[in-house]
Amino acid sequence: MKTQPGQLPQLLKKGLASVYLISGDEPLLVQECCDQIRAAAREAGYLDRLTFHADNQFDWNTVADECNALSLFAEKRRIEIHLPTGKLGDGRRVLEQVLQSPPEDVILLLISARLDAAETKRKWYKELQGHGVHVPLWPVEGDKFPGWLQQRATAKGLSLTRGALGILAERLEGNLLAASQELDRLTLLTNGKTIDEETVEQAVQDSARFNGFELVTELLSGKAVHACRMIGVLEQEGENPLGLLTVLVRDLHLIVELKTALPGGENPAGFLKKRGVFQPKRSSAVQQAARRLSLAQLHQAINLCSLIDRAAKGFDDLSPWHHLRDLSLILAGKRAS
Repeated sequence: MKTQPGQLPQLLKKGLASVYLISGDEPLLVQECCDQIRAAAREAGYLDRLTFHADNQFDWNTVADECNALSLFAEKRRIEIHLPTGKLGDGRRVLEQVLQSPPEDVILLLISARLDAAETKRKWYKELQGHGVHVPLWPVEGDKFPGWLQQRATAKGLSLTRGALGILAERLEGNLLAASQELDRLTLLTNGKTIDEETVEQAVQDSARFNGFELVTELLSGKAVHACRMIGVLEQEGENPLGLLTVLVRDLHLIVELKTALPGGENPAGFLKKRGVFQPKRSSAVQQAARRLSLAQLHQAINLCSLIDRAAKGFDDLSPWHHLRDLSLILAGKRAS
């Protein structure tokens, strides 16, 4: 079965499954879910632990042998397998065999990067759904981050003013691990007192973290102010703008196609799915841009992308990030400098 991270504690109280799959690209959330499973397993007597890292040279027959062997040191065992790429290769065959008849004295914990959609259609995953639990973990989106932060603060016994919460959210957005660490530090520093803006200003560093895909979505959504802040963070981190530029140019051409080639009466979301746009957030951003921008603005944006490409390769006096800031204004429907 598939479940949400918030439902995992209740499931563990009802009893342990034979196998757990924790997948996602947020280290903090992955770690916390795994720790819950480990604690429940230890309490149930699964004291012996074996850990494997399934890289390209990993021999999956080792897992098969361990699942079929009797433990010499404990009656019940935990076998943890880390899947850094989210792909199993030869492991699919082994897991299919193991999951058809899971051993009673073993709990299998699979810790994976975000799973490819194609992987969830394979036989091993269907076997897992029948015998175990999959907890997929997703990044906390920008508009949900203040709520996530408030929930974590409340759980730690912290009281934040609205202004303090706003500063924390701005400085820590997209960096869940740093957010958790800063809340722990504030717990020690404030000793139960209400935390105001001045306390946060003095105690918390700016640790916001973004990626190029998030920036593209913000640009297409016309959120120029937030996009410019993200551009500043990515520039400081030494991000290569060429990667996000490829995605952005593809989406701009898709928006032009949506405005000019959409058959009468066809649903835009269906039109975009035919062209490989399946994520709701990206689809919504593309549709917003198509409604907000004229063809002239879109062509201006595409031309500016060519200038960004030249600047990123060293053929312009200005930095590519300077031109990206201009692009954020164009895509917000404003005139760039």
